[in-house]
Amino acid sequence: MIKVKRALTAVLVAGGLASCGQATGAAAPGEPEVTELRYQGSVGQVTFPELAEDLGYLGPIKLKWIGNTVSGPQDIQATATGQTDFGGAFNGAIIKLAAAKAPIKAVIGYYGSDEDSYVGYFVPEDSPIRSPRDLIGKKVGVNTLGAHLEAALKEWLKRGGLTPQEIEQVEPVVVPPVNTEQALRQGHIDVAALNGILREKAMDRGGLRTLFTDVDLFGPFTAGSIVLREDFIARNPTTTRKFVEAYAKAIAWTQTHSREEVVARFKQIIAKRGRNEDTTAVDYWKSSGVANRGGVIAEREFRIWQEWLEREGEIRPGRVELRDLYTNEYNPYAKEAS
Repeated sequence: MIKVKRALTAVLVAGGLASCGQATGAAAPGEPEVTELRYQGSVGQVTFPELAEDLGYLGPIKLKWIGNTVSGPQDIQATATGQTDFGGAFNGAIIKLAAAKAPIKAVIGYYGSDEDSYVGYFVPEDSPIRSPRDLIGKKVGVNTLGAHLEAALKEWLKRGGLTPQEIEQVEPVVVPPVNTEQALRQGHIDVAALNGILREKAMDRGGLRTLFTDVDLFGPFTAGSIVLREDFIARNPTTTRKFVEAYAKAIAWTQTHSREEVVARFKQIIAKRGRNEDTTAVDYWKSSGVANRGGVIAEREFRIWQEWLEREGEIRPGRVELRDLYTNEYNPYAKEAS
């Protein structure tokens, strides 16, 4: 929560942060109020807004890359403090930031877990660890604390019958995702939480065994959402709608095109943006993991984590009203989902 408090302090200091991006002045009816949106990307990967821009869905709106994010919580804190115009994170992290009264609202789901894309918790093949109880006193490598990977770990431990006191003896250790597999193989951690391309590459190299996955616990689900600041939405309703529509169409594009087409497009985008990146990792892309067409948010995708956070004592019951936390108002696929 220290990071959240610092983020909120920055919001208060910033006070009257303007809706950022490149303003168009008095926008004509139907035209976006701002035409430039700042964001953080990911090394060697393509985000949905980048895909939307490349496919021409964003129209006059342009993206301004300001660097790469290190984690979901960091990404949405950057949005809350006005350093970026949008950011994405695990839904539980969004709830925690909202509970601390950050002025954010989730507008579209952007990643999740299914049979092709999931978070796996791995141990060496010869590891004696096979059950939740075996993890007492052990270290588990995760990308950041207080987010998706730690939440799924604690849920597995709880379902395995461990008491809160025993769960406290399992130590989540923050390891940069690109170093997590190596840390496991060298014995610095006992379990590695891996997803996406890094999981696929680790499995290809062999010598690891799956302990459990988040899909084992929850089934297929959208796990994270994109947030905008509430003041940005209020000042820029047309930009907000065009951005979310484009984002939704980009998600739907990956859901309706072959894996080969998606991978080829991603490689083209990475090559064109000129950040001196290796595109070979994109070959391991399998799916977005987004459960609903176009990233439409389902209430249960927040409720499950709200209840979990309240049960764990992370937030006070009733602190967050789900109806105020997210909206599907701008998603063109919302009516189809309902």
